[in-house]
Amino acid sequence: MPDCPCGSGSALDACCGPVLSGERVAGSPEELMRSRYTAFAVGDADHLLRTWHPRTRPARLTLDPELTWLSLQVVAAGGDTVEFIARYRGPTGRGFQREVSRFAQRAGRWFYVDGTAS
Repeated sequence: MPDCPCGSGSALDACCGPVLSGERVAGSPEELMRSRYTAFAVGDADHLLRTWHPRTRPARLTLDPELTWLSLQVVAAGGDTVEFIARYRGPTGRGFQREVSRFAQRAGRWFYVDGTAS
């Protein structure tokens, strides 16, 4: 079994896989953040849209096929926010995205609301 891209050290099917497939919902903002990073890494735009808050969700989402997501580091998680650094490789070399993401619960499920680059 391949390791989960979120960096948990667990196998994908024991970590973010069940959240991506809809078998279970994320139990916390950090778990949802990790599953969303994994969705970027494996190219699952449907999961990203499904877990985006309806108030801020775009009508469609196109993932950049030239980006390879390399690693995720959760810097801080608490309440309804998660700060992270996601590293990637693209056509112009390596880079990273550092963000504080906000989440909200709706009908017992966590959703990504928005993020601010930090």
